[in-house]
Amino acid sequence: MNSKRMTVKDFILSEVPDWDDEVVASARFKAFSGQRSDWQSKFLFWRDLIIKIARHVGLFIIRPSEVKNDWFNRGGLTPLCLDHVLFLMYNEGDITRTADLVDPTSGRLSQLFRKVSNLITRSTTTQEIISEEPFILTMLLKDKAAEVIKLLSESHWNSSCIVTMKKFQEVCGGPDEKSAILGYLGGCGKAQYISVRKKELVEGIKISLSTSALSHISNLDYDILHLIWTTERLQQQLDMIDQRYELSRQSALTSLHSGKRKLALRYARELKLATQSREKCSSLLNRVEEVLRVIADAESTKKVSEAVELGARAMKENKISAEEVDVCLRDIQESIDSQKEVEKALERSPAYTDLDEEDIEEEFKRLELAVGNETGVPEPENAFTDREGKETSEAAEFINDAFSNLKLSDDLAESKLEKESKIPEMEAA
Repeated sequence: MNSKRMTVKDFILSEVPDWDDEVVASARFKAFSGQRSDWQSKFLFWRDLIIKIARHVGLFIIRPSEVKNDWFNRGGLTPLCLDHVLFLMYNEGDITRTADLVDPTSGRLSQLFRKVSNLITRSTTTQEIISEEPFILTMLLKDKAAEVIKLLSESHWNSSCIVTMKKFQEVCGGPDEKSAILGYLGGCGKAQYISVRKKELVEGIKISLSTSALSHISNLDYDILHLIWTTERLQQQLDMIDQRYELSRQSALTSLHSGKRKLALRYARELKLATQSREKCSSLLNRVEEVLRVIADAESTKKVSEAVELGARAMKENKISAEEVDVCLRDIQESIDSQKEVEKALERSPAYTDLDEEDIEEEFKRLELAVGNETGVPEPENAFTDREGKETSEAAEFINDAFSNLKLSDDLAESKLEKESKIPEMEAA
């Protein structure tokens, strides 16, 4: 505890440089008085500091006595406002009492009764109750639950998994942490307690590893739980056999070095028996694991077949054939390829943003003359006929499209069109 206290103290000094300032500390440690606006900043200071320290030490279940007497103890002085801070954090949802969490291991009727009871007793919760009972930091509980799901996802490929209660407790970090995380996940609909009784009671948890809630529990889930529990028991037996084998081996070597041949032979027989036991246990473990693999593969195949069936049903309902879908996909791919080729060509082409307006004007005239020559009508120097004015208007539209394709600025293109539209008007005049 002393090492933890020093760690917390050093962390507080790094987060609050003026922690040892007597004047500032005296103001912070006072009880709240007056309107909330008068002490709101102090409340936020203590709330944020409690969350930061808990995250630093890796805890999300905290006892108020530890916060007062360990974290914020300054030479025997503790914050007088701390009970009030915890009470406000409870009312605002920053902390939760362990008694408020629903126990998924109980029956549905019991869970419903607990929820109703919590709604009734929450309004009567006082500062004294909050200051005595362990509390859970809601934000850190959510983070820890997400971490547990991530760890389980690394060893499971499906959208849900089943683990024994012992394994779940190991992943969570302890019995209290297990109860809190299980209560939270159960309240979110992402975890459900299951148990099966063969020769003894086997308890486990089915957990959703995706964002969706769990579906119903099937009879297969109970069988899977029993198989997983069996693999864990067999693995424990293998570990015990390996330990016994190593002890017998060391004893046999010691006996040989001491010249005790008969004793060494006895240990050699134990080694032989341990080897035979390990082979039998390992063979059984492999068979059970193979069954679990077959079940997992069957579930994956079932999901794939369900997806194919849903896709076929949707195509049938919308009167779409497989050939039409294939043609559509090919068209989309061709459009994507064409777009990529255009983008590459534009990247290789020189930039037009640095061209002068006079250069563009000259290029515009040359293009206009070329269009006039293609029409086969000579262009008069000083006058335009109605037909020629129409051709000039068509040429302007053609050139406007050309400039748009070259990605010239809109303002520049508009200015050129305005100039060309004014030419026939001036010459007609």
